[in-house]
This record gives sequence, structure tokens and C-alpha cells, in this order.
Amino acid sequence: MSVELDHLIVSVRDKRASAELLASLLGVPWRDSAEGHFTPVYVNDGLTLEFDETDAVPTLQHYCFRVSEEEFDAIFSRLLGRGIAYRSTPMGSVDMTVNTWSGGKNIYWEAPEGVLWEILTVSYARQPQRSNQLEEVKRS
Repeated sequence: MSVELDHLIVSVRDKRASAELLASLLGVPWRDSAEGHFTPVYVNDGLTLEFDETDAVPTLQHYCFRVSEEEFDAIFSRLLGRGIAYRSTPMGSVDMTVNTWSGGKNIYWEAPEGVLWEILTVSYARQPQRSNQLEEVKRS
């Protein structure tokens, strides 16, 4: 069996609103927390984001989704339709620009509760040069 990430906890002030917004942007299902403590967003067949409420000011959380070009365009369109500001880098000002430096497209947007969301079409963490470095580490 390969190692797969099953779920993550996302701490927010309003779990229902946060889960509903993300699910609507990504075009994926979610469920209200009436049946349990967490409000889940079903990202795909193997990954669930479990939204949990906290009264504390959440620390920065960053989650990135790799998507196809078609999915990127659909999510981007929904983001624009909701008037959500975005940027091309994880830090810095809102520049309303799509980043293309990795050979694909990516954008970042911040949710009101402090979560930094990202979508990309090409993983900059898994570029060929980086993958070769990982293989060398595995062989050591």
C-alpha cells in the first residue's frame, strides 16, 4: 500500500461558511456538521478537509491543490464570479495576476479566516530537477 494523505484539519472561525465557500469554488461536495463535530469538504475520493471552529485567531495555514488546466479555468472563473481577490505569489500584495513561472498556472487567495489557498496546474515542488534530487536522497 502506498502512503496517501486522508484528511487535514482546517481551523477557522466559521466552519460552515468556510467549507461551503471552498467547496463551491472547487466544485466539490461538502456536508454540514449536523452529523458530527467537523464540517467536511470532499476534495477527491481520497482526501477530505475537515473544517473545525476555533475562537482563537488561527495561525497561517496554506493548502495547495494541483488541478488540470480545465479545472483551473473553472475554479478561477468561480473565484472571479465571487469577486475574490487573488495574487501570483504566496506573500505580498494582491496583484490579480496568474503566475506562470513553473510552466503552468497558479494563484493564491486568502480566506477571511486567514487560510491561504492555492491552485496550480504544474507542481513547482515536483519539477524534474527536484524529482532527481529526491531520487538521490532515496538511494543514499
